[in-house]
Amino acid sequence: MAPRINRAIAKLSTNEPIYYTGDHISSHLTYEKGQKMANTWADYINLGMEHGVFDGNGLDAYMNGLRDSGPTQSGHPTPTVIAELPATGISKAAIMSNAWQITQLLARGIHGLVLCHAELSEAVQAFVECVRYPFHKSGVGSELQEGRRGSAGQQTAARIWGVSPEQYLEIADPWPLNPKGELLLGVKIENKKALSNVEETLTVPGIAFAEWGPGDMSMSFGYTEIPNPLPVELLEARDRVFSACRANGLRFLEHASPTTVAKKIDEGVAIIASADPLGEQTAKAGRHHSSIKRKT
Repeated sequence: MAPRINRAIAKLSTNEPIYYTGDHISSHLTYEKGQKMANTWADYINLGMEHGVFDGNGLDAYMNGLRDSGPTQSGHPTPTVIAELPATGISKAAIMSNAWQITQLLARGIHGLVLCHAELSEAVQAFVECVRYPFHKSGVGSELQEGRRGSAGQQTAARIWGVSPEQYLEIADPWPLNPKGELLLGVKIENKKALSNVEETLTVPGIAFAEWGPGDMSMSFGYTEIPNPLPVELLEARDRVFSACRANGLRFLEHASPTTVAKKIDEGVAIIASADPLGEQTAKAGRHHSSIKRKT
């Protein structure tokens, strides 16, 4: 078995770019879908629950399908699974009133969460605190309050991770805030308000990556779709989020294609999305480019 549960963290911790495949869940998740995805080419599976179906029973079946068809070729119990929350980061109250979503999703054994429309640092802080158990103390007292996650969900999640409930409690914490943590948390900075606060927002401990959400950011600037080529105002928005990531040691997530992935990697993009059916081709091209860079 691999030394870590979360393949995405294992690769990011050695500064390797990672690649994900996504599913906006236009139909319900099933056990059979999980079986089919158990040996995915991707470093993680992104579940788009912001606009897709929030289906706890389906997710439970899906995660069990992944587990029962594992381990993966890399030796991990399942592929890494990260879900986009339906709740958004428009306020602390929005997070606290929807904290049940975080509790329910983590109890199904997923490996991370993405907070969309992360507008305020207080909302991001509440997001991190709702993910954490109160006995994990890294960052508590200075920039974070005690974790708010409660007991019971560790039993179901531990089974998916292939560990005991006691082991799960020890490692179910955000990385890199906790170097032993196996949960990966990200945020989307995808509108003007979020952009105006990005330098403060990305200082919140517990967040590992951020993206600039070009679709929603374009709408925030008055466009009905992503302009091609990007106008100066959107390029500046993208660069501002990227700069805030660099300043705070966060990984930057962005879309790439087989022809652009090498340039993105050289620029420092660490988490790469690519629309199907080009996702696997993009990953192959990017991994080949990274292997050449390591040899030179």
